[in-house]
Amino acid sequence: MNSADLAKGLKVEQRRQLIRRGLKAAVVGIPVLAVALTINSSVLMTDAGYSYVHQNNITGELDVFTEPGIHFRMPFLSKITQYDQVITVSFGNNTGEDFYQRLDPVQVRFADTYIGQIPVTFRFKLSTDPQALIKMHREFRNNSNLIDALLVKNARNVTVITATQYTGEEFFQGGLNQFKSKLGDQLREGIYLTERRQVEVEEMDLAPVGMNQSNPNQLQRTNQLVWKTVPVLDSTGQPIRQDNPLLQYGIHVTQVTIGDPQPETQLDQLLADKKRLVADRIRAIQEQETSKAQAETEQLRKEIQRTREVQDAQRQKELALISQQKDVEVARQIAEREIVEVEKTKRLAEVEKEKELAIAEANLAIQKANALSSEYEAKAILEKGRAESEVLKAKYAALGANREVYLAELQRDVANSLYSNLQNFQVQMPQNYIGGGEASGLKTNLDVITGFGALGLMDQTKKVVSK
Repeated sequence: MNSADLAKGLKVEQRRQLIRRGLKAAVVGIPVLAVALTINSSVLMTDAGYSYVHQNNITGELDVFTEPGIHFRMPFLSKITQYDQVITVSFGNNTGEDFYQRLDPVQVRFADTYIGQIPVTFRFKLSTDPQALIKMHREFRNNSNLIDALLVKNARNVTVITATQYTGEEFFQGGLNQFKSKLGDQLREGIYLTERRQVEVEEMDLAPVGMNQSNPNQLQRTNQLVWKTVPVLDSTGQPIRQDNPLLQYGIHVTQVTIGDPQPETQLDQLLADKKRLVADRIRAIQEQETSKAQAETEQLRKEIQRTREVQDAQRQKELALISQQKDVEVARQIAEREIVEVEKTKRLAEVEKEKELAIAEANLAIQKANALSSEYEAKAILEKGRAESEVLKAKYAALGANREVYLAELQRDVANSLYSNLQNFQVQMPQNYIGGGEASGLKTNLDVITGFGALGLMDQTKKVVSK
């Protein structure tokens, strides 16, 4: 065989080995993959904020999971449908949140046939009761159908029906809050059973300009007949309601939020004209009030001038009278002050004499007390001296009677004292002495130095001998 045949044979062998390895991997990998897919399909992991409906396609049973966790299901033969536990539906409020529905504002027609656009947002909370969720799932099948077929339609329907209970002017002139309350009440409890009736509406308005009245700014009541949709009441005065389609599924409305409603052009123009007319009326009334106030001010100015002149004349008269009374009062006060000064001097003299008498009496009492104290002090000293002499006499008499014992005790005390003070006392005699009489003594510094030198030689000689 040549080299080409050999290389070709090696390649064929390598290809066969690769095929055998692939078959082995397939034999092992396919069961593992099947087991992994089976496990993944048999486990359901639920999240918070969602409800899950598990449909077993073999038995047809439906299970509901509302809490987060891990649950088992029929692998490959089951279906999971997910529902949001809280759903927000927005009509026109498309900023600030990520809503599930972003719809146009609800167009409503009021009782006076005017049209308005109302942006409103509804927040719904689904029930966690398994039976209610299963009933809702059987009818709507998924989350999107629930929102579109039930929540959106019902919210729009209740908004439109509630708007027919208000006129356009009533709604845009302060009725928005009441509209919101009625809208939320009908969504939660059911729509009112209503009928269209002509009702008398009482309004408050400014009195017409030019009326004979003391205050042109006062309000007057006016009545107007309008057609409105009003609730039908029962015997207890409560509105009769229709069935609430949300109640059978346990769905609750938790929040209703209304944005800035917009009226149609004609209604907006009507409201602007009415606002302008009210402003013109107020301006006219203010001009009338200003003219009337100016006239009253001029009249009041004249009255003030006349009153001021009368007051000036009266004041001059009163000032003269006051001046006379002032002089009399000054003279009276001077006389009273002199009397007070005399009484004061007399009283001060009496007080001074009383003070001197009190001091003298106090001094006398002090001297008597001092004399009595000295007398008792002398007696005490005398008695103390007598007692001390008696004690001393008795002491010496006792010592005299025991003279030998007393002397022995004194000697004992003296011996103890000497022994305690002289037990470590030593007396050493000097080894060398330098001295002499008056003729041969140390008379000069040279003699002293010579003597000390001799002592040093003697010490050295002793040291040499001791060695």
